[in-house]
Amino acid sequence: MKLTEEIRNFKAEAISEAGAAELREAARDARVWAVAATSAAKSGHPAGALSSMDIYITLLGAANVSPELADSPERDRIVVSHGHTSAGFYAALAEYGFFPAHEMAANFRRAGSPYQGHVERCVPGVDWGTGNLGQGLAAGVGFALAARARGSNYHTWVVMGDGEQVKGQLAEARRIAMKEKLTNLTAIVDWNDIQISGRLEEVMPADIPALWAADGWRVIKCRGHDCCEIYKALKEAKNSAVPAVVLCKTTMGKGVSFMEDVADYHGKPAAGEKLEQALKELGSDVSLFDALLEERKGAMPKGRSVTHEKPVLCTGRPHTYTKEDKKDNRWAFGRTLAEVGELNYKKPGSTPILVFDCDLAGSVRVDGFAKACPENFIEAGIQEHATATAAGAASAAGVVSVWADFGVFGSDEVYNQQRLNDINRAGVKTVLTHTGLDVGEDGMTHQCIDYVGLFANTYGWNVVVPADPNQTDRATRWMLAQPGNICLAMGRSPLPVILDEKGEPFYGGDYEFRDGKIDLLRGGKDAVVLAMGHLAGRAVEAAEALAEEGISVKVLHCATPLTMDKERLFAEVGDMPLVSCEDHNAQTGIGNIAAAAFARAGKALKIKSMGVTRYGLSGRNTDVLADMGLCAEGIAAAVREILK
Repeated sequence: MKLTEEIRNFKAEAISEAGAAELREAARDARVWAVAATSAAKSGHPAGALSSMDIYITLLGAANVSPELADSPERDRIVVSHGHTSAGFYAALAEYGFFPAHEMAANFRRAGSPYQGHVERCVPGVDWGTGNLGQGLAAGVGFALAARARGSNYHTWVVMGDGEQVKGQLAEARRIAMKEKLTNLTAIVDWNDIQISGRLEEVMPADIPALWAADGWRVIKCRGHDCCEIYKALKEAKNSAVPAVVLCKTTMGKGVSFMEDVADYHGKPAAGEKLEQALKELGSDVSLFDALLEERKGAMPKGRSVTHEKPVLCTGRPHTYTKEDKKDNRWAFGRTLAEVGELNYKKPGSTPILVFDCDLAGSVRVDGFAKACPENFIEAGIQEHATATAAGAASAAGVVSVWADFGVFGSDEVYNQQRLNDINRAGVKTVLTHTGLDVGEDGMTHQCIDYVGLFANTYGWNVVVPADPNQTDRATRWMLAQPGNICLAMGRSPLPVILDEKGEPFYGGDYEFRDGKIDLLRGGKDAVVLAMGHLAGRAVEAAEALAEEGISVKVLHCATPLTMDKERLFAEVGDMPLVSCEDHNAQTGIGNIAAAAFARAGKALKIKSMGVTRYGLSGRNTDVLADMGLCAEGIAAAVREILK
């Protein structure tokens, strides 16, 4: 549209009369396509799409976005938090040439189409798939933090609905944005006073302006169907000295008389005579709809391919800890993170590293990074849900994003946020400490015993569980330089350095960490023990004790259970009986993964899976593990039993 030359990057003080007329016509046309799209799909949220349309049309014209910039790292980011208004946002994108409007409307919510029912990144112009309500502002915080770390001037805009304003994650994100002084972030609320179950005051009353003002945000109000007022408010918000929110007073179903201010059409498309009436009121007719139904039978359109970017980092030289060193894996991780951070901090050409913490910096060992790279350390307080999303979004905007937290907080508590990070093909590095029964005295509520199983339920996450401080050092350097979502998990307690049969550190020196690798810690011919994580040391101890009884046990360790080299596993085990051991749920960890691999390959052998079979006790970690049989004596007993 010609108007973009006038208002792009908010360069005009106000929208001209001709420009306003062009925006109104674009909004009318987009409303036609949004209504037709939901009706062609026989599902969707037409009234919400119509309510937000003038916001979308004005914002897309004024922000630094265009089809040519759709994948540029310097484009503005637009996050649509109320993703169910996808038909509206897609239609608005089509008005600016991101893709043909008829293609979107004909294929909306069609199986196999990129134009899914909620906004997704496979559609050009969509920067984040928000999923359930309340996610958008936290994603915007991540984008804004990434821009600051990269020294970029792009601005992040988050459009959201009014019904989601009561969600806790949104409040968390408001506070982080204010604390971090993110003036490169603007929130926009479509305030139509209706959600799917009725009026806001009937469903869950909330003083929306007061919620934002209480957290220190500047509150700007405007009429949400007046493009001139919207533009003025957005320009004012962008230039604000503190983070600002624009509250746009709107009408649900705007432009279609029988949908206006009616909750029923929040999630119900028009059909039959009602559809004819809607199209007529919007200046179209049913022939457009008939053409879409015919096109819907045709070839499937292709969406945008979202790929991971590999970080550019100097990862330094690994340390080698000796048998005299009594360190925990957390300590090795923290030392390595601080070193790699300092090597790349503000270095031209290096990908910035952002580290997020939720009030546990000393416990999760990110305090060293905070001292070495203070401007790239984000203390988010006890606000895990927003932090998980912000870290994920930041990783999709050109930084290496690391979030360290206790296992139950970084996986169990925020599983949905981590699932959305997977769907969005983010690249967050989630470091879980205090996992398993090794958490000891903290008791069953803090025993993270299911993280491998949780991340196995996604389709892109990888999980790394190192055996000792030496492998942790190398795994950390490897992880930071990799694209994609990776979970690095470890316990709480100091560990002995695992030695080879010559008495040298097995994972020291020139040892190279590789994804899927199975390490042969001890040779043997009677049985095999497959360990994951810190139980590798106990497995070696068990093998040495059994050797004194004349039982020869091979000990294997795999730090990456989800990508374990199955062919190597088959070759190492052969037809020997197999005992797996892990400080993890026995039904969903490495033992189950190995057993399933043998079964699918049609290979029969005796298998015993040792792991957590119930919630553990509260006490010294050695006692809690021993109670579950996860000690050298317990592993040795399991080998004797399976050999009977």
